[in-house]
Amino acid sequence: MRRLIAVRLLSTAPLLVLVAVFVFALVHIVPVDPLRQLLGQGATEEQRDALARQFGYDQPLAVQFARWGADVLRGDFGRSLFTDEPVLGSITERLPMTLSLVVGGTLIAVLVGVPVGIVGAVRAGSWADRALSGLVALGLAIPGFWLAVLLALVFAVLLRLFPALGYTPPEEDPVAWLRGLVLPCAALGLSSAAVIARQMRGSMTTALRAPYTQALRARGTSRNRIVYRYALRNAMVPVLTTIGWELGVIMAVSFVVERVFAIPGTGTLLIDAVVRNDMPIVQGGVLFFACAVVLVNLAVDVGYGLLDPKARPQ
Repeated sequence: MRRLIAVRLLSTAPLLVLVAVFVFALVHIVPVDPLRQLLGQGATEEQRDALARQFGYDQPLAVQFARWGADVLRGDFGRSLFTDEPVLGSITERLPMTLSLVVGGTLIAVLVGVPVGIVGAVRAGSWADRALSGLVALGLAIPGFWLAVLLALVFAVLLRLFPALGYTPPEEDPVAWLRGLVLPCAALGLSSAAVIARQMRGSMTTALRAPYTQALRARGTSRNRIVYRYALRNAMVPVLTTIGWELGVIMAVSFVVERVFAIPGTGTLLIDAVVRNDMPIVQGGVLFFACAVVLVNLAVDVGYGLLDPKARPQ
Protein backbone atom coordinates (compact mmCIF):
# COMPACT_ATOMS: atom_id res chain seq x y z
CA MET A 1 0.00 0.00 0.00
CA ARG A 2 2.88 2.38 0.71
CA ARG A 3 4.26 1.70 -2.74
CA LEU A 4 0.86 2.47 -4.28
CA ILE A 5 0.74 5.83 -2.50
CA ALA A 6 4.31 6.66 -3.52
CA VAL A 7 3.67 5.79 -7.18
CA ARG A 8 0.48 7.89 -7.29
CA LEU A 9 2.19 10.87 -5.66
CA LEU A 10 5.04 10.74 -8.18
CA SER A 11 2.59 10.49 -11.09
CA THR A 12 0.69 13.58 -9.93
CA ALA A 13 3.78 15.79 -9.67
CA PRO A 14 3.80 16.71 -13.41
CA LEU A 15 0.07 17.48 -13.20
CA LEU A 16 0.62 19.89 -10.33
CA VAL A 17 3.38 21.62 -12.32
CA LEU A 18 1.01 22.08 -15.28
CA VAL A 19 -1.69 23.43 -12.96
CA ALA A 20 0.81 25.86 -11.45
CA VAL A 21 1.80 27.09 -14.93
CA PHE A 22 -1.85 27.59 -15.88
CA VAL A 23 -2.66 29.37 -12.63
CA PHE A 24 0.33 31.67 -13.05
CA ALA A 25 -0.70 32.44 -16.62
CA LEU A 26 -4.10 33.67 -15.41
CA VAL A 27 -2.57 37.03 -14.53
CA HIS A 28 -1.43 37.55 -18.12
CA ILE A 29 -4.47 36.01 -19.85
CA VAL A 30 -7.18 38.23 -18.39
CA PRO A 31 -7.82 41.34 -20.52
CA VAL A 32 -8.16 43.60 -17.48
CA ASP A 33 -5.04 45.04 -15.85
CA PRO A 34 -5.45 44.37 -12.09
CA LEU A 35 -2.86 47.01 -11.21
CA ARG A 36 -4.67 49.76 -13.10
CA GLN A 37 -7.97 48.63 -11.60
CA LEU A 38 -6.40 48.80 -8.15
CA LEU A 39 -5.12 52.33 -8.75
CA GLY A 40 -8.27 53.59 -10.44
CA GLN A 41 -8.94 55.00 -13.88
CA GLY A 42 -7.26 58.32 -13.11
CA ALA A 43 -3.86 56.77 -12.34
CA THR A 44 -0.88 57.74 -14.44
CA GLU A 45 1.43 55.36 -16.24
CA GLU A 46 4.23 56.24 -13.80
CA GLN A 47 2.05 55.19 -10.85
CA ARG A 48 1.19 51.95 -12.60
CA ASP A 49 4.87 51.20 -13.30
CA ALA A 50 5.79 51.95 -9.69
CA LEU A 51 3.14 49.51 -8.42
CA ALA A 52 4.31 46.91 -10.93
CA ARG A 53 7.86 47.19 -9.56
CA GLN A 54 6.47 46.85 -6.02
CA PHE A 55 4.74 43.56 -6.86
CA GLY A 56 7.51 42.37 -9.17
CA TYR A 57 5.35 42.41 -12.31
CA ASP A 58 8.08 44.28 -14.23
CA GLN A 59 10.33 41.20 -14.20
CA PRO A 60 10.44 38.63 -17.06
CA LEU A 61 7.74 35.97 -16.88
CA ALA A 62 10.23 33.18 -16.17
CA VAL A 63 11.64 35.10 -13.22
CA GLN A 64 8.16 35.88 -11.90
CA PHE A 65 7.11 32.22 -12.18
CA ALA A 66 10.27 30.94 -10.49
CA ARG A 67 9.88 33.38 -7.62
CA TRP A 68 6.16 32.64 -7.25
CA GLY A 69 6.76 28.88 -7.37
CA ALA A 70 9.48 29.10 -4.73
CA ASP A 71 7.16 31.10 -2.48
CA VAL A 72 4.35 28.56 -2.96
CA LEU A 73 6.64 25.69 -1.97
CA ARG A 74 7.34 27.59 1.26
CA GLY A 75 3.60 28.03 1.87
CA ASP A 76 3.53 31.67 0.78
CA PHE A 77 0.75 32.17 -1.79
CA GLY A 78 1.25 35.95 -1.90
CA ARG A 79 -0.92 38.78 -0.63
CA SER A 80 -4.22 40.18 -1.83
CA LEU A 81 -3.96 43.22 -4.07
CA PHE A 82 -6.91 44.90 -2.36
CA THR A 83 -6.74 43.88 1.33
CA ASP A 84 -2.99 43.14 1.56
CA GLU A 85 -3.84 40.05 3.62
CA PRO A 86 -1.99 36.74 3.07
CA VAL A 87 -3.75 34.65 0.45
CA LEU A 88 -3.31 31.36 2.30
CA GLY A 89 -4.62 32.92 5.52
CA SER A 90 -7.70 34.25 3.72
CA ILE A 91 -8.39 30.80 2.26
CA THR A 92 -7.86 28.81 5.45
CA GLU A 93 -9.96 31.29 7.44
CA ARG A 94 -13.00 30.50 5.29
CA LEU A 95 -12.14 26.89 4.56
CA PRO A 96 -14.14 25.35 7.47
CA MET A 97 -17.37 26.75 5.99
CA THR A 98 -16.68 25.22 2.59
CA LEU A 99 -15.51 21.92 4.13
CA SER A 100 -18.75 21.72 6.10
CA LEU A 101 -20.71 21.94 2.86
CA VAL A 102 -18.48 19.56 0.92
CA VAL A 103 -18.34 16.89 3.63
CA GLY A 104 -22.08 17.16 4.33
CA GLY A 105 -22.97 17.02 0.64
CA THR A 106 -20.69 14.02 0.09
CA LEU A 107 -22.19 12.14 3.04
CA ILE A 108 -25.70 12.72 1.70
CA ALA A 109 -24.63 11.64 -1.79
CA VAL A 110 -23.04 8.39 -0.56
CA LEU A 111 -25.59 7.52 2.15
CA VAL A 112 -28.47 8.05 -0.27
CA GLY A 113 -26.95 6.97 -3.58
CA VAL A 114 -25.38 3.66 -2.54
CA PRO A 115 -28.46 2.17 -0.78
CA VAL A 116 -30.78 3.34 -3.57
CA GLY A 117 -28.56 1.67 -6.15
CA ILE A 118 -28.39 -1.56 -4.13
CA VAL A 119 -32.19 -1.69 -3.72
CA GLY A 120 -32.68 -1.04 -7.43
CA ALA A 121 -30.32 -3.89 -8.36
CA VAL A 122 -31.63 -6.41 -5.83
CA ARG A 123 -35.26 -5.69 -6.74
CA ALA A 124 -34.75 -5.11 -10.44
CA GLY A 125 -38.02 -4.69 -12.34
CA SER A 126 -40.16 -4.23 -9.22
CA TRP A 127 -42.29 -1.18 -8.46
CA ALA A 128 -39.65 -0.03 -5.97
CA ASP A 129 -36.99 -0.17 -8.69
CA ARG A 130 -39.16 1.81 -11.11
CA ALA A 131 -40.00 4.43 -8.49
CA LEU A 132 -36.37 4.84 -7.48
CA SER A 133 -35.29 5.00 -11.13
CA GLY A 134 -37.78 7.82 -11.66
CA LEU A 135 -36.36 9.73 -8.70
CA VAL A 136 -32.83 9.15 -9.96
CA ALA A 137 -33.78 10.50 -13.39
CA LEU A 138 -35.32 13.55 -11.73
CA GLY A 139 -32.17 14.09 -9.69
CA LEU A 140 -30.01 13.87 -12.80
CA ALA A 141 -32.17 16.41 -14.60
CA ILE A 142 -32.19 19.12 -11.90
CA PRO A 143 -29.06 21.33 -11.74
CA GLY A 144 -27.59 21.74 -8.28
CA PHE A 145 -27.84 25.54 -8.20
CA TRP A 146 -31.51 25.44 -9.24
CA LEU A 147 -32.22 22.80 -6.59
CA ALA A 148 -30.59 25.09 -4.01
CA VAL A 149 -32.94 27.94 -4.94
CA LEU A 150 -35.94 25.59 -4.89
CA LEU A 151 -35.05 24.15 -1.46
CA ALA A 152 -34.53 27.64 -0.04
CA LEU A 153 -37.91 28.78 -1.41
CA VAL A 154 -39.87 25.81 -0.07
CA PHE A 155 -38.22 24.90 3.23
CA ALA A 156 -36.87 28.30 4.29
CA VAL A 157 -39.23 30.92 2.86
CA LEU A 158 -42.56 29.08 2.76
CA LEU A 159 -42.31 26.47 5.53
CA ARG A 160 -39.69 28.30 7.64
CA LEU A 161 -38.13 25.03 8.79
CA PHE A 162 -34.52 26.00 8.13
CA PRO A 163 -32.61 29.29 7.81
CA ALA A 164 -32.30 30.63 4.29
CA LEU A 165 -29.13 32.70 4.68
CA GLY A 166 -25.96 32.86 6.74
CA TYR A 167 -23.61 30.55 8.58
CA THR A 168 -23.33 29.88 12.32
CA PRO A 169 -19.95 28.54 13.56
CA PRO A 170 -20.31 25.22 15.42
CA GLU A 171 -18.50 26.56 18.48
CA GLU A 172 -21.19 29.23 18.89
CA ASP A 173 -24.31 27.09 18.43
CA PRO A 174 -23.97 23.47 17.19
CA VAL A 175 -27.71 23.10 16.61
CA ALA A 176 -27.92 26.28 14.54
CA TRP A 177 -24.83 25.14 12.64
CA LEU A 178 -26.47 21.83 11.72
CA ARG A 179 -29.77 23.48 10.79
CA GLY A 180 -27.98 25.94 8.57
CA LEU A 181 -26.20 23.15 6.70
CA VAL A 182 -29.27 21.03 5.91
CA LEU A 183 -30.46 22.89 2.81
CA PRO A 184 -27.08 23.67 1.18
CA CYS A 185 -25.79 20.13 1.83
CA ALA A 186 -28.99 18.65 0.42
CA ALA A 187 -28.65 20.83 -2.68
CA LEU A 188 -25.08 19.60 -3.13
CA GLY A 189 -25.66 15.95 -2.27
CA LEU A 190 -28.94 14.97 -3.94
CA SER A 191 -27.79 15.54 -7.53
CA SER A 192 -24.60 13.57 -6.87
CA ALA A 193 -26.62 10.88 -5.09
CA ALA A 194 -28.55 10.32 -8.32
CA VAL A 195 -25.30 9.79 -10.26
CA ILE A 196 -23.92 7.41 -7.63
CA ALA A 197 -27.22 5.49 -7.46
CA ARG A 198 -27.26 4.95 -11.23
CA GLN A 199 -23.67 3.67 -11.21
CA MET A 200 -24.28 1.54 -8.12
CA ARG A 201 -27.34 -0.11 -9.65
CA GLY A 202 -25.54 -1.00 -12.86
CA SER A 203 -22.44 -2.25 -11.08
CA MET A 204 -24.41 -4.28 -8.54
CA THR A 205 -26.58 -5.79 -11.28
CA THR A 206 -23.46 -6.95 -13.10
CA ALA A 207 -22.02 -8.40 -9.89
CA LEU A 208 -25.22 -10.28 -9.07
CA ARG A 209 -25.21 -11.88 -12.53
CA ALA A 210 -21.56 -12.92 -12.33
CA PRO A 211 -20.71 -16.66 -12.29
CA TYR A 212 -19.38 -16.57 -8.72
CA THR A 213 -22.71 -15.30 -7.38
CA GLN A 214 -24.52 -18.01 -9.32
CA ALA A 215 -22.22 -20.57 -7.70
CA LEU A 216 -22.93 -19.11 -4.26
CA ARG A 217 -26.67 -19.40 -4.85
CA ALA A 218 -26.23 -23.02 -5.93
CA ARG A 219 -24.42 -23.71 -2.63
CA GLY A 220 -27.38 -22.33 -0.71
CA THR A 221 -25.78 -19.06 0.45
CA SER A 222 -28.36 -16.54 1.63
CA ARG A 223 -29.18 -13.58 -0.59
CA ASN A 224 -28.14 -11.00 2.01
CA ARG A 225 -24.76 -12.70 2.44
CA ILE A 226 -24.22 -12.75 -1.31
CA VAL A 227 -25.21 -9.11 -1.71
CA TYR A 228 -23.45 -7.50 1.22
CA ARG A 229 -20.37 -9.71 1.64
CA TYR A 230 -19.41 -10.70 -1.89
CA ALA A 231 -21.20 -8.68 -4.57
CA LEU A 232 -21.02 -5.30 -2.82
CA ARG A 233 -17.24 -5.31 -2.53
CA ASN A 234 -16.76 -5.99 -6.23
CA ALA A 235 -19.50 -3.56 -7.22
CA MET A 236 -17.94 -0.73 -5.21
CA VAL A 237 -14.77 -0.65 -7.32
CA PRO A 238 -16.28 1.34 -10.25
CA VAL A 239 -18.60 3.21 -7.88
CA LEU A 240 -15.57 4.49 -6.00
CA THR A 241 -14.48 6.28 -9.17
CA THR A 242 -17.88 7.92 -9.43
CA ILE A 243 -17.74 9.03 -5.80
CA GLY A 244 -14.32 10.60 -6.34
CA TRP A 245 -15.54 12.40 -9.45
CA GLU A 246 -18.70 13.63 -7.71
CA LEU A 247 -16.62 14.92 -4.81
CA GLY A 248 -14.85 17.21 -7.26
CA VAL A 249 -18.22 18.26 -8.69
CA ILE A 250 -19.50 19.02 -5.19
CA MET A 251 -16.45 21.22 -4.56
CA ALA A 252 -17.17 23.20 -7.71
CA VAL A 253 -20.92 23.52 -7.15
CA SER A 254 -20.37 24.54 -3.51
CA PHE A 255 -19.08 27.89 -4.77
CA VAL A 256 -22.49 28.66 -6.30
CA VAL A 257 -24.41 27.23 -3.35
CA GLU A 258 -22.45 29.48 -1.01
CA ARG A 259 -23.70 32.49 -2.95
CA VAL A 260 -27.30 31.25 -2.88
CA PHE A 261 -27.29 30.78 0.90
CA ALA A 262 -24.97 33.74 1.63
CA ILE A 263 -22.29 31.54 3.23
CA PRO A 264 -18.94 33.39 3.36
CA GLY A 265 -16.77 30.42 2.41
CA THR A 266 -13.84 30.09 0.05
CA GLY A 267 -16.17 29.96 -2.94
CA THR A 268 -17.50 33.41 -2.11
CA LEU A 269 -13.93 34.59 -1.59
CA LEU A 270 -12.83 33.37 -5.03
CA ILE A 271 -15.89 34.70 -6.84
CA ASP A 272 -15.36 38.12 -5.28
CA ALA A 273 -11.68 37.93 -6.25
CA VAL A 274 -12.60 37.18 -9.87
CA VAL A 275 -15.01 40.13 -9.96
CA ARG A 276 -12.33 42.46 -8.54
CA ASN A 277 -9.50 40.88 -10.58
CA ASP A 278 -7.62 40.12 -7.37
CA MET A 279 -5.31 37.69 -9.13
CA PRO A 280 -3.21 36.54 -6.14
CA ILE A 281 -6.42 35.31 -4.47
CA VAL A 282 -7.55 33.60 -7.68
CA GLN A 283 -4.14 32.01 -8.19
CA GLY A 284 -3.90 30.75 -4.64
CA GLY A 285 -7.47 29.47 -4.56
CA VAL A 286 -7.25 27.56 -7.84
CA LEU A 287 -3.92 25.99 -6.87
CA PHE A 288 -5.22 25.12 -3.39
CA PHE A 289 -8.29 23.31 -4.73
CA ALA A 290 -6.25 21.64 -7.46
CA CYS A 291 -4.12 20.10 -4.71
CA ALA A 292 -7.33 19.09 -2.91
CA VAL A 293 -8.56 17.28 -6.04
CA VAL A 294 -5.21 15.49 -6.30
CA LEU A 295 -5.58 14.31 -2.70
CA VAL A 296 -9.10 13.07 -3.48
CA ASN A 297 -7.78 11.09 -6.44
CA LEU A 298 -5.07 9.67 -4.20
CA ALA A 299 -7.71 8.57 -1.69
CA VAL A 300 -9.66 6.91 -4.52
CA ASP A 301 -6.54 5.04 -5.65
CA VAL A 302 -5.92 3.87 -2.08
CA GLY A 303 -9.53 2.68 -1.96
CA TYR A 304 -8.89 0.73 -5.16
CA GLY A 305 -5.95 -0.96 -3.49
CA LEU A 306 -8.04 -1.90 -0.47
CA LEU A 307 -10.94 -3.28 -2.51
CA ASP A 308 -8.92 -4.90 -5.31
CA PRO A 309 -5.41 -6.21 -4.53
CA LYS A 310 -4.74 -6.45 -8.28
CA ALA A 311 -4.73 -2.64 -8.44
CA ARG A 312 -1.65 -2.47 -6.21
CA PRO A 313 1.71 -2.12 -7.99
CA GLN A 314 3.79 -5.27 -7.90
